[in-house]
Amino acid sequence: MQKQTYELDLTTQGPLYPPSEVMDEDGNFIVIGAINRPTAEGGCETRWGRAIVSANSAVPPFGCMAPYEIVESFDDPIPGHIAGKVLHTLPLPLPCTNYPMLFAPEQYPHAISDSRPSFAFHEVPIPDLRPEHGRQLQGPVTLADWTRARGELTVELVENRRAGRFSFLFEGLLPRSLYTIMSLRKHDLNPTGPTRPGPLGVPNVFVTNYKGAAQYDVVLPNPFPSPDTAGANRIVNVVVLWMSDQMSHGGAIGRYGLGGDIHAQLKFRKPMFDDFITTQA
Repeated sequence: MQKQTYELDLTTQGPLYPPSEVMDEDGNFIVIGAINRPTAEGGCETRWGRAIVSANSAVPPFGCMAPYEIVESFDDPIPGHIAGKVLHTLPLPLPCTNYPMLFAPEQYPHAISDSRPSFAFHEVPIPDLRPEHGRQLQGPVTLADWTRARGELTVELVENRRAGRFSFLFEGLLPRSLYTIMSLRKHDLNPTGPTRPGPLGVPNVFVTNYKGAAQYDVVLPNPFPSPDTAGANRIVNVVVLWMSDQMSHGGAIGRYGLGGDIHAQLKFRKPMFDDFITTQA
């Protein structure tokens, strides 16, 4: 396969822990994504869905699962009392997380020790900001606003199959906002030795227009090495992240990750790109 177009899925979730990268004003996770539910046999099963999840949910070791403590499940169309919820960042240190990863080890080696409360998206502190700078996000962001996001990705093999081109078209994102795109590779969530998630290209950010539309285009070297290749770490998903601090971090996707300063809005529900194979230059 040389070229394929995909439609991205709406989400609020990165990995399974924390359950979401978005909270409400009560400190509960707002989850659109994979939800861990108890089984009749006392186990745990994961199914895509939507729910308000308590921050008191059990946190298993990295790589394991436990049922979420569900406050309320909901469907599409979203009920008004949930659609109107104002979206917040996660506080620091991050609650309900088991992911053993520093996202920007050179820039912020002590990020894991920082502490701060949860903030409404439009009130997140931005370093060195002064009123005359013209902060663009002025009002609260609700879940209804968040769920307007749509995205399309076209993947094409180029440079004689030594590289892959990723071309995105977006609409309905938060207007006049900074976003980044993360590449999730096969071993990034490996319980025995996770690799650090990185940006899909550098520079890896884009800014939406006043309607929330944008496009992003990047070429990556050998993104889909054959699974038989020693050390192969294929791209298996991409995640579109709203940056609540409106900052770019070079070769890192964020300072804190996981809802502290990045917030997943679009991705794929399952690993993708199995039909693509690239080669080393």
